[in-house]
Amino acid sequence: MSRSKSPFVWFILALFTAAALTALGPQEQSLGDNSQVIYLHSAWTLTAETTLALSALAGLLGILTRRERLHRWSDALGRSGVSFWAVILPLSLWAMQTNWAELFGGNLRFRAIVILVAVGIFLQIILSLANRPVLTSLSNVLYYIALQIGLLQAKNALHTSTLPGPSFDGLAFQLFYVGLVFLTMAAAYFMTRWWLRRQS
Repeated sequence: MSRSKSPFVWFILALFTAAALTALGPQEQSLGDNSQVIYLHSAWTLTAETTLALSALAGLLGILTRRERLHRWSDALGRSGVSFWAVILPLSLWAMQTNWAELFGGNLRFRAIVILVAVGIFLQIILSLANRPVLTSLSNVLYYIALQIGLLQAKNALHTSTLPGPSFDGLAFQLFYVGLVFLTMAAAYFMTRWWLRRQS
């Protein structure tokens, strides 16, 4: 397989394009001079949660239909989702430090994310070593449920009313955010394809 056709190459290109778009994106005055980081954080979080949701869905369908291909997709999507979820931690710290000059590492939501990331990484390592497709699919379903419960319990603990939140008013900001979502989603897709290639 040529490098130009490798999903990993397209993954890197999508990341670099997202980084360039973030650097050149419009600034929102109420959010500070580095407001683009908040938009990147939002797009990245949406991509991570969507990828993990698709992993759980593929896993559930794989269990119900007993189709090996769905188990493989659940496995690959789970690894990609957890990888993207792990990056949310430094993105959160970066956004908080550059825009509000403060760190909120002690709040409930941030601690919940740290725990969920640690559990997700540990789980993916164990599942990779076990190499049991049905167990992987079931674990991805349960992890996504646990993720949603954990985030629901810590809802609004980080983004309190005293802190400004992203505003998507104006065509420029909307196009900027849609572009970031598209690029981060594309990066997650290419990472998933890369994991699928490594399975074969």
